[in-house]
Amino acid sequence: MSASKVATQFDVPGRLVTLQPLGAGNVNDTYRVIMRTTFSEEQFVLQKINQAVFKDPAAVMSNMKIVTDFAHQRIEEEAEESDRIWQLPRVITTKNGDDYVVDEDGEYWRGLSMIASTKSYEKVESPEVATEAGRVLGHFQRIISECPLDDLQDTLPGFHITPDYLKNYDVALEQEKGQELLNISMEAMRLGRFVENRRDLVSVLQDAYDAGKLQLRPIHGDPKITNIMIDQFTGKGTCIIDLDTVKPGLIHYDFGDAVRSSCNPAGEETSDLSEVFFDVDLFEALVKGYLREAGAFLTEADNQYLFDSIRLIAFELGLRFFADYLAGDVYFKTVYEGQNLNRARVQFALCESIEAREPKIRRVLEAHI
Repeated sequence: MSASKVATQFDVPGRLVTLQPLGAGNVNDTYRVIMRTTFSEEQFVLQKINQAVFKDPAAVMSNMKIVTDFAHQRIEEEAEESDRIWQLPRVITTKNGDDYVVDEDGEYWRGLSMIASTKSYEKVESPEVATEAGRVLGHFQRIISECPLDDLQDTLPGFHITPDYLKNYDVALEQEKGQELLNISMEAMRLGRFVENRRDLVSVLQDAYDAGKLQLRPIHGDPKITNIMIDQFTGKGTCIIDLDTVKPGLIHYDFGDAVRSSCNPAGEETSDLSEVFFDVDLFEALVKGYLREAGAFLTEADNQYLFDSIRLIAFELGLRFFADYLAGDVYFKTVYEGQNLNRARVQFALCESIEAREPKIRRVLEAHI
């Protein structure tokens, strides 16, 4: 079924004018839909859910609907006391009252409200943006923190369970192809030694959870800087988007990933490792915003593991890139040979920078907790 035909099945007034490709995401096919009546125009987001990544689209939509309904209620309750108008995409129902459309090919489509007059950033450009990014994440975590976990499904089993990623790495390493790719260059062998020297790191959060020190809560799952929307008129953060990965998890995964994507000015794709470093100034700005919102629900144990999450998530993503390189680039999309190896180099360099700045990072956390 064509996207235009699917678009007309959602309960949005007017006739279809056009569909425009939207965003640069590499998971879901996304469009801006423009509908017009004789007196108004309505726009919404149409997405085809990638079933290669999300095996149970119905569960993804169930989680999204539960969390957004819960969050919208909390936002309305706090609206009068807020310094801004917080937003979150709304799931648009179909004309039949469903939360999604399944076409004749078995593809799942959803409609979401458009968050207008906002922009996102590929990289954090200033401490001000970092503060707003931190505040948006902290606000989202806080308002959904009491959403019942029993209502949410684990739509990505094993996601952010670092010991499992290490097992995948070991499997790739045991294969003939993995050994060949490991030994083909000095740089690959260097990264192999990097992993070996940090095997004890991978279970730090999982061990804390197993010991009852950390608890599962609803999490976003992918709070990178490109998913943070900033109001174009006020400069304030207004919402977080891309809610496919909402599920039960440790809030530390969100915090660590947000810091990882925000505090490395070089980004993930640079080939010059001298550009990769952990910017403590941006980190402090992000922490100020984050704890202003999240500080109200974080426990003492939560606070104790914030540094560990920063180091672990950078290491984890590097490990995933490196394992995929050794497996023959079977998961992450690549446009040139050795791209996943280079991506691993960047994340491991960031991990090293985080380790080198550990005393400064801990002082920042202690100063604001």
